Amino acid sequence: MVYFANLCLLATLASAQSILESSSFGQTDRISPNGVDIPGWHISGEGQVPQLLSDKIVLTPPYPGNIRGAAWSGARVEQSDWMAELDFRASGPARGSGNLQVWFTKDGRAGIDTASLYTVGNFDGMVISIDQYGGKVRSQLPRGLLEYMLTGTKGGSIRGFMNDGSIDFKHHYSVDSLAFGHCDFSFRNLGRPSRLKIRQEPSNFEVVIDDKLCFSSDKIRMPSGYSFGLTAASAETPDSFEAYKFQLSSLSQSSQRQDPRQDSQSNAQQGSVPISQSYESQFGDLTNRLQSLAQAVQKLEDEIGILHRDSDAHYRDIERALLNRDTLNSIISQNDRIERIDKTLTSFQSQVSNLHGLMKDSHDSLTEGIPKHLSNIISTNAPRMGMLIFIFVVIQVLLYGVYTLYKRRSKQGPKKYL
Repeated sequence: MVYFANLCLLATLASAQSILESSSFGQTDRISPNGVDIPGWHISGEGQVPQLLSDKIVLTPPYPGNIRGAAWSGARVEQSDWMAELDFRASGPARGSGNLQVWFTKDGRAGIDTASLYTVGNFDGMVISIDQYGGKVRSQLPRGLLEYMLTGTKGGSIRGFMNDGSIDFKHHYSVDSLAFGHCDFSFRNLGRPSRLKIRQEPSNFEVVIDDKLCFSSDKIRMPSGYSFGLTAASAETPDSFEAYKFQLSSLSQSSQRQDPRQDSQSNAQQGSVPISQSYESQFGDLTNRLQSLAQAVQKLEDEIGILHRDSDAHYRDIERALLNRDTLNSIISQNDRIERIDKTLTSFQSQVSNLHGLMKDSHDSLTEGIPKHLSNIISTNAPRMGMLIFIFVVIQVLLYGVYTLYKRRSKQGPKKYL
């Protein structure tokens, strides 16, 4: 038990000592000590300089598109056996696209800088490209319904390319045909970082993604003295590429120190390590794993929250658009109704004006015609004046004759006395 604990502890210490700090970043809580640069690395970009956050480098932002970003190590790798690990994440809209490259080249940043697989010219070294080329559309749900809801159907691939400096990739008629290995991998919108491992051993070269073998070869052996670099490019509909950690480890040192016979001899000479230290180491490792898991869960919750907020905002935009459309239709309908009423009133006003004109004409005609008509009637139907005078004289004569006759009779009649 003590021997096994000591072996685990020594293996852990050997692995920790084998990390090449000069070609690595992201092993501590903060990537950049000052928020401006990374010691030993050169950061550059086209359209926008990559953003340095506490736990990641945003090589290409989620907005705008057509941005390039790069991070190059200034140190050369002198070890012949090594393992490079990259924790990265790609996210963007449904039809977003872009690419991420891991370079291991003789001249480092010179001649490449922010170039991608399709825009680089001649270079001496190797590049691992992560892009949308040749990916198969996902038709099942291997990671559950939640991941499918977050990612949707998508494709992607990881491919390896080599160049001895004689091939101009930018002007090659078919760069894709130069790949020496590839595998399909849907890397976009996973809601978590993915881990890419590039491992060179004495008799094997392999690329592993999320602890699954992507491709390997026993015919590839990269020389020492080369440098690592990262480049990313986004399209018009952008993808955001984020690098959380790049760790380079020397396998030759760790393999020597992990020999059980050497460990047992060392333990016999130096004495056994107390088992409590083994428990503390295991507890610390477990704590680190739990913290990493908690961070991954927190990031997943953040992604879900962002997706939920985006969905709510999209729903509100649609609702406002529908309401605005209904309001616009109502306004258009009311405007049409007002126009129809205005046309009716105009027509009615015209008819009233015509009627008023007719009434005025009739009034004028009556005003001018009635006196003339009455005058004609009076002049036509009135009796003659001479006839009236004659009749009046006759009546007066008759009355006078009657009165004279009455007087005579009254005088000739008998007198009455009292």
